[in-house]
Amino acid sequence: MTEEETTGPGNGSSVDDAQRRLAAMSFLAFHDAHSRPWHEFAHLELGRRDLAEDAVRAAFRELEYSWSRVLECASVDAHAWALLKEHVARRRRSGRTALVETAAFALALGRSVLEELGELEHSIGLFAAIARLPERQYDAIMLRYVLGFPDDKVAQLMGVPQTTVRSTVRWARRRLARELGLEYTEPEGG
Repeated sequence: MTEEETTGPGNGSSVDDAQRRLAAMSFLAFHDAHSRPWHEFAHLELGRRDLAEDAVRAAFRELEYSWSRVLECASVDAHAWALLKEHVARRRRSGRTALVETAAFALALGRSVLEELGELEHSIGLFAAIARLPERQYDAIMLRYVLGFPDDKVAQLMGVPQTTVRSTVRWARRRLARELGLEYTEPEGG
């Protein structure tokens, strides 16, 4: 078979079409796997569902537009996470996270009024301390403990190995304990 027969207009375009379909399918799978966690993270960061929706929609739109180039990145997840955080940061009021207000309110909704009054002040101090963590520690703590995702999902979302998540969480917990005046003890199993 000659080169022209294998790369002719009909064959080349069908290969291109197949690659485009595969890329579109991989983007849809990525979107499905990341949509809920991204919305939850953005809502805690921004304090408003409409702003969170706007940030997530814009991040996905930008990813979809450049998806074929994104697939060439060393870590698609890390690239996408950084992009989401950029879109969230652009919508943040006064340059700071809404975590303290949003998380404290969400926590209060899950408790009776009497429990809320007793624990809300402590929770606000914890959330304020979390908000002061370095960026990677903040992300890991937010995803792992505030939003409740398991280590493997946190690793996927951040685009890092699970061992990095565990190490980052350990350092963040130490820092939080020190800042809150608590004694740090290593949790069982790591």
